[in-house]
Amino acid sequence: MVKDSKKKEEKPKESPFKKFLKKRAPVYLSVMAIVIIFIVPELTKGDLQSNLPENLSEEEKLAMDTLMSYKGPNNEGLSVMDAISNQIDEKYPNEKIYDNKKTNVNVSVSKIEGDNYQVIFDFESYKEDFHYDWNVNMQNEDIKGNDKDSKYVIDLVDFYD
Repeated sequence: MVKDSKKKEEKPKESPFKKFLKKRAPVYLSVMAIVIIFIVPELTKGDLQSNLPENLSEEEKLAMDTLMSYKGPNNEGLSVMDAISNQIDEKYPNEKIYDNKKTNVNVSVSKIEGDNYQVIFDFESYKEDFHYDWNVNMQNEDIKGNDKDSKYVIDLVDFYD
């Protein structure tokens, strides 16, 4: 009876879930750290498309989208958006230029007459500015550059292999 009077202190049993977490917690934490450090910045990386203004009317957006998606007479290869992005990337290699406070992208779309629009694209940064001026005919989707740089971009798109 003496043995019965002594109560054994029982340790509470750990649940299988707690054991599972204790064994694998360092692995899960390291995987989360890798995702946060390497993958999230790449997913949130700025680009030209995300910096285009959104306060345009439907007609103006259509004219801008027609211009930016123009891929030349064969409708394949490099687009105007890609050509401009490549020029910006060449000037600012290994730099997150779109995250810089001094970087500004402006697009002005104005109706000239009928189905013709003038699209003015300005990219301003701390180092250099790009200015392009195009006429867009919405009826036949004809794009014409109004200055030397704009004509260069259209030639680059038209003759891209």
